[in-house]
Amino acid sequence: MPANAHPFHTLTPSFIMEAVESRGFHCDCRTLALNSYENRVYQVGIEDGAPLIAKFYRPGRWNDSQIREEHAFCLELAEHELPVVPPLTDACGESLFHHGGFRFALYPRQGGHAPEFDNLDNLPILGRLLGRIHRIGSTRPFLNRPPLDSQSFGHASAAFLLDRFIPDEYRESYRALTSQLLAAIDGIVAQVPFRAIRVHGDCHSGNILWRDSAPHFVDFDDSRMAPAVQDLWMMLSGERPRQTAQLAALIEGYSEFCDFNRAELRLIGALRALRMLHYSAWLARRWQDPIFPQTFPWFNTIRYWGEHILELREQLAALDEPPLELP
Repeated sequence: MPANAHPFHTLTPSFIMEAVESRGFHCDCRTLALNSYENRVYQVGIEDGAPLIAKFYRPGRWNDSQIREEHAFCLELAEHELPVVPPLTDACGESLFHHGGFRFALYPRQGGHAPEFDNLDNLPILGRLLGRIHRIGSTRPFLNRPPLDSQSFGHASAAFLLDRFIPDEYRESYRALTSQLLAAIDGIVAQVPFRAIRVHGDCHSGNILWRDSAPHFVDFDDSRMAPAVQDLWMMLSGERPRQTAQLAALIEGYSEFCDFNRAELRLIGALRALRMLHYSAWLARRWQDPIFPQTFPWFNTIRYWGEHILELREQLAALDEPPLELP
């Protein structure tokens, strides 16, 4: 392998099949790469059986204990008959496997399509499922996975970008703006009483598969300790009246299984701002992975940073607006 090659370069079809067969399966020589950037995920054909999903973890991101905590959470949810897709386990209960220097997990294939968040009839169903997930997620904490907080998602992200990526012509503007933004975020977080629980952490439509009028949650890779509203706000879109209607529909279903702390609505703007900072830093930290420049060619351009700063300014102004309210 060339000295400058990315570790994922070694994930050839033959390597992937060898890894799967090391767990006792017989592959039929069909592998299909699925959309995944943080890790690498493949559908692998199995002789005389349904295809499996093989997920190879990015080296250096999570340690083994942190991955096993994610798996344990998924398996706990599945034991309570929640529609999630947990990893397969061997006879010893192990779900994290090793092959050729990589860690990987195997999952059953789950069909479905992305849900329509704009369809208000779908939101109570999603709310009920999230309520059930959070009820279980609140019973014990993660001990090894880091929390979603302003230090890791906000301060560390801004510092990394300032040090390595922000162009000179935007540096002072970005520094001043993020200083204001992070101070506002920290102020909001300090004022809002909330309890951090185990959450999915990344509830965008790509991580929910809708089939037969029911959702399945997949990919708990970003699961952390966070306020419950983290799993709700990403389903909201549009102008304020539309978001209010969406939120009411979600909470209608959610409250059937779990109490919702309305004070957390004040956190939505802060969590959105943290995601904006974290997302740009995530792209920057992964820029040496060849798939990122290919997939996100617009990133790290003068135009991108100009638009990013404008979006952060708008989000800073939005933090002064009243939070969403429930009827």
